[in-house]
Amino acid sequence: MDRRLLEILVCPVCKGPLRYRREAGELACRACRLAYPIRDDIPVMLEEEGRSLNDEDLKDLG
Repeated sequence: MDRRLLEILVCPVCKGPLRYRREAGELACRACRLAYPIRDDIPVMLEEEGRSLNDEDLKDLG
């Protein structure tokens, strides 16, 4: 994931910061508790594509 792209992407729901979860292949928003998939190196930033994060996922975000 390109570092510069990560700096400008925000959550499509709350406009908050996203964290890159390399092993899961997704970008996660702690505030909304949603994660967005990365497919073929392209983040899919659609609310309906987001999955709910569980408590374990949130622990990984710090």
